[in-house]
Amino acid sequence: MALTAPHATCWLDGTFQPLANARISPLDRGFLFGDAVYEVLPCYAGRPFLFHPHMARLERSLREIGLAAPLDRAQWAQVLRGLVAHNQAQDATLYLQVSRGAEWGRNHAPPATPKATVFAYATPLPPLDPKTLNEGVAVATFPDERWGRCDIKSTALLANVLAKDRAQSAGAFEAVLVADGWLREGSSTTVMLVHQGRLVAPPDSPQILPGTTRDFLFALAKTAGIAVERRDIRATELHEADEVLLGFATRGALPVTQVDGRAVGSDLAAGRPGPVWQRLHGAFQARIKHWADVPFDAPVDAPL
Repeated sequence: MALTAPHATCWLDGTFQPLANARISPLDRGFLFGDAVYEVLPCYAGRPFLFHPHMARLERSLREIGLAAPLDRAQWAQVLRGLVAHNQAQDATLYLQVSRGAEWGRNHAPPATPKATVFAYATPLPPLDPKTLNEGVAVATFPDERWGRCDIKSTALLANVLAKDRAQSAGAFEAVLVADGWLREGSSTTVMLVHQGRLVAPPDSPQILPGTTRDFLFALAKTAGIAVERRDIRATELHEADEVLLGFATRGALPVTQVDGRAVGSDLAAGRPGPVWQRLHGAFQARIKHWADVPFDAPVDAPL
């Protein structure tokens, strides 16, 4: 996937400034230990999308690492709107990161009174590739070698990076992680299956990140009359599923048409995007189109 250059203006510790000039201490705990959490959410037509679910997940991650939230939701909304305004952004990816800050030295034990480092920036969101929508993507399965608290959206992502690298080296778009024969999630996505018309995903647990986009897709499915189910999923079900979908904040849902070199689905439809994905993708795009008509100064949680 081609790298997209970020927008020029970021927000760092209370100030909008040129991203090229932004600096943090090399003693920052996020740099030394990965002692930081982050959040990513999309912006459509200059408006943050699913703001409150994403902020709830960020607040949860902060609680789980014992770090007080440096901003409340109204302040986060002001930061995001400022990024949009400064960069004249329309469709964008918004990235937020909070570390435990810097101290004079390197100490594994967290400081008693940390001063958080807070950072946010935006990247243009490229349009979906028509080829991806028409042909789907390939994934490859790998053992899950991450730590035991994947429900915390930590910046310590080396295991995810290595899994993604292995997948791309194998010619796949994404790495799907498996532990003891059970499906977990992708290296940077949630994974869902369609079985006998039902949309199925693993339940929330310490082994996977709570999926804001997955939850929204489940809500869209229910509205569309598609049955949904959360349960433990055997990795072998990836090869038995009628459809496999990837969910992530900046793309909605993408169809998986190949798993470990084998076509997804059966009969004449094997290896093609399936009807459940098509309905969900259409519903998601319709919500985005509606979102574009919401006034910019409307509350960030304006009804979809």
